[in-house]
Amino acid sequence: MARTHSRGAHAARPAPLVGGRAGPARRARAGEAVGGRAGEAGKRRVGKSRVDGGRPRSTRVRVVAASCATAVLLLGVALGWASPDPSAVPTVQAFLLDWENGWYAAAAAQTTGAPAEVAAALQGAYRQLGAADISISMGHISQHGDTAHAYFDSSVDLGRGGQPWAYQGSFSLRRVGGDWKVVWSPSVIAPGLRPGLRLAVLDTLPPRAQLLDAEGRPLSPSALVYTVGVYPGRLRNPARTVDGLAAATGLTASQVLRWVNEAPAVQFLELLRLSPASYQRLGGQLRRVPQLVIKRQRMRLLKSISWPVSGSVGTEAAGRLQQMGIPYRPGATVGLSGLQQTYQRQLVGTPTTEVVEESLSGQVVAVLKQWPGQAGTPVRTTIDSRTQIAANRAISSLHSPAAIVAVSTTTGRILAVAQHEVPGMPIMDGLAGRYQPGQAFTIVSTAALLETGFDVSARIPCGPSNVVGGQSFVNVPPTRSEGTFRGDFAQACATAFAELSLSLAPKDLLQAASGFGLGKPWQLQVGAFTGSLQPPSGQAQMAEDAIGTGGVRVSPLDMAIAAEVVQSGTWRPPMLVTPDPGLTPTEPFGLQVVSALQGLMKATVTSGAGHAANVGGAQVFGQVGSAPLGPGRRGLRTDWFVGYQGTVAFAVVELSGSINTSAAPLAGQFLRDLRAGF
Repeated sequence: MARTHSRGAHAARPAPLVGGRAGPARRARAGEAVGGRAGEAGKRRVGKSRVDGGRPRSTRVRVVAASCATAVLLLGVALGWASPDPSAVPTVQAFLLDWENGWYAAAAAQTTGAPAEVAAALQGAYRQLGAADISISMGHISQHGDTAHAYFDSSVDLGRGGQPWAYQGSFSLRRVGGDWKVVWSPSVIAPGLRPGLRLAVLDTLPPRAQLLDAEGRPLSPSALVYTVGVYPGRLRNPARTVDGLAAATGLTASQVLRWVNEAPAVQFLELLRLSPASYQRLGGQLRRVPQLVIKRQRMRLLKSISWPVSGSVGTEAAGRLQQMGIPYRPGATVGLSGLQQTYQRQLVGTPTTEVVEESLSGQVVAVLKQWPGQAGTPVRTTIDSRTQIAANRAISSLHSPAAIVAVSTTTGRILAVAQHEVPGMPIMDGLAGRYQPGQAFTIVSTAALLETGFDVSARIPCGPSNVVGGQSFVNVPPTRSEGTFRGDFAQACATAFAELSLSLAPKDLLQAASGFGLGKPWQLQVGAFTGSLQPPSGQAQMAEDAIGTGGVRVSPLDMAIAAEVVQSGTWRPPMLVTPDPGLTPTEPFGLQVVSALQGLMKATVTSGAGHAANVGGAQVFGQVGSAPLGPGRRGLRTDWFVGYQGTVAFAVVELSGSINTSAAPLAGQFLRDLRAGF
C-alpha cells in the first residue's frame, strides 16, 4: 500500500510555512450579504487552472463591494437601527476577497500579523493541496464593541474531478487605532492550524488486487522487484537527480520533481518499480544518478505462472499511462494486456484521499476531510496451478517456440495456457493463434466420415503419394501403415485421408467442424480465436481441408476443445473467468461416433505415431499432425499432439524446421510432469 502526499494529480513537498500558491480567475464572492453561505468552487477542468497568482478581478470590484456595504451601514445609522461604531463587515469582505483572488499583500495588510509572513502563509495554503480552484463566501459576523468574529465558507477544488473540500472557517477581529484588523494566526486559514503545521493531501493507494487460480491462490508469485526512489531531505540538487532519472526512464521530469519537492523530507519516496529485466537494461544509468536509492523488494506484481492469460502490468514509467493521459504518480500500475488489462478498474481500486494537518516531519496531526477509497477486487480464473506449472515445466527448456493449452473435459474450464518464446522466432499463441493443424484435424474429418456410416475397419491404402483433384499429396513426415483405416489414422496418413475426402461432401466436413466448436461465437475475457473453415471450392481443396491444411485455421485452444469433445461427447464453451459465457453445451455426435474416435485415438498412442506420449498411468488418447507455418516462414512447421488423459484434454504445438519431428514427446513430458505434481 503506497501512501503519498498528493497535490491534485501529483504529490508535493509542503513549504515550511502554512501556505500555498496564488489563485487564478475565481468568483469574488466574499461580498455576499452578512450570513451568506458558501458557494461551490468554480467548475474547471483539472490542470487547466491552478492557484497560480492570476488577477481575475480588478480592484474596482473590491472598492464597489466595500462602498456598497458602507452605504448600507450609513443608512442604518441615519434610520437608527445600526450602531454608530465602525462595522467590521468591510474589513471581512476586503480580507476574504483579497485572499480569494490572490492579492495576498493586500489581504495581509488587513491583519495584525507581519505582512510578509501572512502573505506567504496565505499564498502557500492551497498550494500545499494542489488546488485547481477555490471559492470563499462570507458567513455570519458578530460584533461586540472593539471585537468581532467572522465565519466564512471555503470550497477547494483539489484537482481530482471529484467533490471539492468544503469547510467552514472563522477568525477574530479587533479594532486597532480605529481600524478593524483580522487577528492573525494560522487557524485563520483552516480550523486547528497552528504554527509548525501545514496542510497536505494524502493519498493511500491500495495494492493492486490479484488474479487468482481456481482455488483462490494468486497467479503471481512473489518475485524480485527493484524499487527506485529518494530521501527528499538528502538531495543536494533535486532537479539534477530527477533529470537523471527522467533521462534513463522516459518519465516527465517536471511531474516527478513536483512529488520530490513536496514529499516529507525524511521518508523514502518511491518513484519507480522495475522488473529484473528492465533493471538490467537501465541499472547502469540509474546507478550513476546522484542520491538515487535502489532497493530490492519482493512482491506479487510483475510475474504470473500463466502470463499468456494474466498479461502484463506496467508501473510508473509505462508508456500506456501517458497514452491514457494519466499523469505520473508513485505507485501507479496499469494492465497492459490480458486479464490485467481487461479488469484494470476492478483490480486497481481507488485511493483514499485525506486533507490533513501535518507537522514539518510529516506526522499527521489531524484529518480534516476524508474521501474513502476502495480496495481492488481480486479476479478468480479457472486456471489450475498444478496443471499450469506442469505445462510451464514441460516447455521451459525447449530451443523452439511452443504452446500447451489444457481444458477440463467435465466443465470446459481452461486449466492451463503455457507459451515458450524464443527471440527472433514466431510466437506460438495458445489462445489467439491461427494455424493449420495438419493431420491432427483428422479427428474432425474422421467424425465427418463416421457420420456418413463409414466403417473404420475398411482397408484404405497409405501410399507415399496420392493425386486428388489434380493435386499431388504426400505424407509429411513419411509414414507407412498396414493398409487399414485404423492403421492410417494411427500413423496420421495424409494420402489416405486425401483419398477419403472424395467420399465427403463439403457440408459433411463443415458440419463436423461446427460440432467440435469451430467458428462458434464463444468469447473469452482475453483475445482468442474460435477457428475457421471456409467451404472448399473444389476436390483438391476438400482434400487439403481433410488433412488440416488448405483453409483450416485453428488455435491450440480450439484443438484442446476438440479432444474434450471426444472424451466427453459434449461440446462446452470454454471458460476462463467464471461465470460461464452463456452458450449451451451440446452433444454433437452420437455415441457410436464418439466411441469410434476414442478407439482410434487410443491406437495412435499405443501403437502409432503418438507412442512417445504413452507415459503410463491412465490411458492416453491422441492424434499427431504437422503443417507448414505459412508463407514466408523459411520452411518452419507446426507439429501437433492433440489428446486427453483422464479429465484433462490438451493440445501441444511446437515449431520446428524439420519434417521428421513430432510433438508427441513434448506431450509425454507434459503428462509426466502433471503426474509428478509439479
